[in-house]
Amino acid sequence: MADEETPSPAPAPEANAAAVAEAPAPRRRRGRTAKAEETKPATPEPPAKPASGDDEGPRVPKRAQLSEPAAKLLHLRRVLDTRRPIFGRQAANRYYRIGRDGAWRRPRGLQSKQRRHYGYRTQIVSIGYRSPARVRGLVPSGFRPVIVRTEGELDGLDAKTQAAVIARTVGTRRRLALEEAARKLGIRVLNPIVKTESEA
Repeated sequence: MADEETPSPAPAPEANAAAVAEAPAPRRRRGRTAKAEETKPATPEPPAKPASGDDEGPRVPKRAQLSEPAAKLLHLRRVLDTRRPIFGRQAANRYYRIGRDGAWRRPRGLQSKQRRHYGYRTQIVSIGYRSPARVRGLVPSGFRPVIVRTEGELDGLDAKTQAAVIARTVGTRRRLALEEAARKLGIRVLNPIVKTESEA
């Protein structure tokens, strides 16, 4: 029995902690990832949102408040837009000056195959391709666009169904003032220069 080795006692937990503390720290890998971490700039904190006050006005709606039949017709118009063919002008593929702007003119030739609805020619514009009359002229979000030039014209708009389109003749300084006035009234501007988080 003297030949059997006696088991060595387990090391104390204090000794383990000292050995871990004395162990050298693992070397950092040098490569693309390490360089990227070193050169990566600190992410700036997002700007604090301003407290909602009375001067901001009502919230600008993203979509118009339409009745249920009008909303269904707007959806139907979207479906019809996908089915409507591309109306190509006669000889648009032959002459660049004819097909460059995508304009439409009715074929008038006596022997025109397009006028006589030959199947291999493109379709002719006809009244059956029109969208429903109730939603005709609305933008995809359901608003009816109204061109405005002054702040006085904003007062007559219905923010629930109408949206403002600032005229192209308005300069930048007055345009910014119009956008701010429309934002305070809760009116949607369809062609803004400055977009807020809610409009983006």
